[in-house]
Amino acid sequence: MTVVNPTPVDAPGRERQDAYAVSAEFYDVLQAERDEARVRALYRDDVRGARVGVLDVGAGTGRVTLMSLLESRAPVHAVEPARSMRTPLMTRLASLSPELTKRVTVHPQLLEEAGLYGVADVAVCHNTVACLHPESRRALWPAVAEALVPAGVLLVQLPPARLPRHRTTLVLPTRTVGRHEYGGRMVTSADVDRIRTRFDYWVREDGRVLRRHDETFWMWPLSRPEMIAELRKEGFIALPERPDPSVLALRLA
Repeated sequence: MTVVNPTPVDAPGRERQDAYAVSAEFYDVLQAERDEARVRALYRDDVRGARVGVLDVGAGTGRVTLMSLLESRAPVHAVEPARSMRTPLMTRLASLSPELTKRVTVHPQLLEEAGLYGVADVAVCHNTVACLHPESRRALWPAVAEALVPAGVLLVQLPPARLPRHRTTLVLPTRTVGRHEYGGRMVTSADVDRIRTRFDYWVREDGRVLRRHDETFWMWPLSRPEMIAELRKEGFIALPERPDPSVLALRLA
């Protein structure tokens, strides 16, 4: 899931404002199955080749983390500052065997605060970068470079390249859990220089709506050439374009 750079608090050890308090309940139910297949298709081959470690930046509920544990024998570092998303991640990890859980460490803060140095040769930013304010996004790259060993590979799911011209609505697949049917939609529109993305969720029983919730996220567009130029300043060199152009692959020079 995406990671928004939350408002900091003064007291050490306190939780930051949680940007996913609503969506955490619905994310796995409505989106995880499709996202799991996408994660395997986009990153599995690189993760299988990891020898030092895998870094999952913005781990969310753990799709990249779990795939990395199953597809590699390397240590995995899952970075997830949002408590509401980290809770299902921890629950998912707790159901695994000790042989797997001893290889994964969950870091409950921003990567810039985690103090990771040379822990991975593969880093994945899936469904994360688009929701970072440009200042926060640029602050992330030095921390990624520090966490990677020389010649390490960074895989970034790119933000939208431009603002949407029209307001669009994507209906999420419904899912039945017991007597309840879960569903929702994603509404996207331009707002000056950023993209407003609102998720509307509902729970029904026998056609009657029991609950409605909504949550809004902001995204900042950035083109592939702009992202490459931004990362070049931190020592990353773009690799040949992947079959799926939504992912940018780079190597730390």
